[in-house]
Amino acid sequence: MGTHVLSSGYYDAYYKKAQTVRTKLINEFSDAFKNVDALIGPVSPTTAFKIGENSDPLSMYMQDMYSVSASLAGLPSISIPCGEVSGMPVGLQLIANQRQDKKLLQLARAYEAIK
Repeated sequence: MGTHVLSSGYYDAYYKKAQTVRTKLINEFSDAFKNVDALIGPVSPTTAFKIGENSDPLSMYMQDMYSVSASLAGLPSISIPCGEVSGMPVGLQLIANQRQDKKLLQLARAYEAIK
């Protein structure tokens, strides 16, 4: 698929546009990190599913919507447990700026120490 998208005729239509959007995303994160050391938020929009509860591919795909942006921007991020809702686990996502992996791990460790 990657070779097909990069072949002539598709480069401008897909790859170049995707790289443009990715650059805009990186710039937005860079602006945010001018004011904060880390971003904190949920890992997914819902709690974990019970085993066998959800087999809909689209809703399963949508569970990643909060964690994809850090990956696209090349940022270090971590998911740590932060509690339960109705008996199901909830994850907390921490995102740091590029090359701030150590700071991110220190923050995650500090959170787990006080939890």
